[in-house]
Amino acid sequence: MPAVPSGLVAPVTSLPGTARDVRSQSFDARARMGLPRRASRRRRRRRLSATGYRDLGSDRHVCPMDQLGFVGQHAGVRASDRVIGSAPCGAAMSGNYRQGKIHLKQISAAYWRVTFDLPPLNIFGPASIPELEAIVSLLESDDRAKVVVSDSAVDGFFLTHYDFLAKPEESAAFHPGRTGLQPLPDMLVRLSRASVVSISSIRGRATGVGSELALACDMRIASRERAVLSQWEVGAGLVPGGERMARLPRLIGRGRALEVLLGADDIAGDVAELYGYVNRALPAQQLDAFVDTFAARIASFDKEAIAETKRLVNLNSLPSDDEIAPEWPAFIAALGRPASQMRLRALFERGFHTPGDVETRLGFHVGSIGLAVEMPENRGCRPIGRTEL
Repeated sequence: MPAVPSGLVAPVTSLPGTARDVRSQSFDARARMGLPRRASRRRRRRRLSATGYRDLGSDRHVCPMDQLGFVGQHAGVRASDRVIGSAPCGAAMSGNYRQGKIHLKQISAAYWRVTFDLPPLNIFGPASIPELEAIVSLLESDDRAKVVVSDSAVDGFFLTHYDFLAKPEESAAFHPGRTGLQPLPDMLVRLSRASVVSISSIRGRATGVGSELALACDMRIASRERAVLSQWEVGAGLVPGGERMARLPRLIGRGRALEVLLGADDIAGDVAELYGYVNRALPAQQLDAFVDTFAARIASFDKEAIAETKRLVNLNSLPSDDEIAPEWPAFIAALGRPASQMRLRALFERGFHTPGDVETRLGFHVGSIGLAVEMPENRGCRPIGRTEL
């Protein structure tokens, strides 16, 4: 039986969004937590300009400028040949998935692709936050970009849950984003509101963060046979913390949103299409060609017409920041409860966070753990006989 990671029971008060959030600490408090003293803004600019690095909001996470949208722009490289991104920003992180990358490639000036390449499971953690932040910022600032497609280079996994093995202080090292929300919700909100059209091409599991990203995109196209969407958190005693409660009811209705969130089960591609969770579910062999043709079609249209149409649709469909903000604190609070710790430990004992049956059938396993935990003998209660009902 796999050993439960020693860092699983994290000091919840050190995570972002709580009273000990790093951004609100003085130098002395940062020193006590083992974090470096923040340089002044002027010193950071001078240091980063001298080394060719750009600050992404934290002294601990900086990436080379030539990795973040500047490759080939001054070297005569054609846009169709240029790969933007793939910065290994997480090299200093402790998680198991820090060697992966998020690639940003320009198919053309108007048509971009974001590919998640975080093997073996496409788990998203603090190491990936600066990369995604840089990509969202580039999309917001490039007037030529019209459409971006997100997909995966990891077979069977579009993008999965957050990295529960990351040290709490690594997640806490980030400042709130431009919207004032925590980093992940901030990036997803900005993606939804950007003038660029966003499409997720889902082949494999989109669970937790992957489902959040898909919901933040303007459209979701899935493989009928291979796509699986999941909001598994309630099955582990957690509260989803990344906009799901604000977005899902608008997309699929209150009843089905509660079914997805409270059922905590895997939703196959064909059912996701039926519910409106995704726009279309296509045979796997047709997915790439359809998404590419559709994205290229949008990229051929006028940017102003695209942006204004999306802006007006957003006015009538997107949740406000005030609706999204309570979800992250609710997740943090749930993470520290004994019930969630018990279920997470049980998941780790079965192989959570490693390739295998738990990650490929997460909905089944959170359900079976729930049944085991809630058996009367596990609660310290005696069974109720029929004559007592």
